[in-house]
Order: sequence, then C-alpha cells, then structure tokens
Amino acid sequence: MSILVDPPLWPRHGRVWGHLVSDASLEELHTFATRAGIPRRGFDLDHYDVPAERYGDLIALGAVLVDSRDLVRRLRASGLRVTARDRRG
Repeated sequence: MSILVDPPLWPRHGRVWGHLVSDASLEELHTFATRAGIPRRGFDLDHYDVPAERYGDLIALGAVLVDSRDLVRRLRASGLRVTARDRRG
C-alpha cells in the first residue's frame, strides 16, 4: 500500500503539475492529501493534481516518486483507475 506521485510534467495555470494516487484505496489517498494540506478541489476521480513545488513536502510525508507508466500500472492493478471514457460519463 503506497501513496505515489509521478514527475510533474503537465503545465497549466502557470505551474507544472503531476499526480498523487494511492495503490490501495481512495480513503488512504484522501487521508494523505488532507495531512499534506492538499485541497479537495484538486481531486479528479482517482488522483489529486499537485504542483511541482509541493513534491518535496509530499515525499517527506512518505509519497513515493515513480515514473508515470508505473503510476498508471499500479493504479490500474488496484482497481481504482478511472479511464478517460469513464470521465466523460
């Protein structure tokens, strides 16, 4: 059971963003995000969007930096992955 972050690679709103996920449960993810001070508005169905400047704090709290492919692979294996098709409704 891990909290994972992938490298911040996605520019938006003048910042560069990455993703924070749990490979165990959404409850674990929300608990970690609350502890890290990440607002709930950053949650997008299966992950939180997090800005690059927060990465040091997240890793200090126990998040594990993994590449984007590993993050998606582990999220799928957990059964928590929400696909693009499912996001559109």
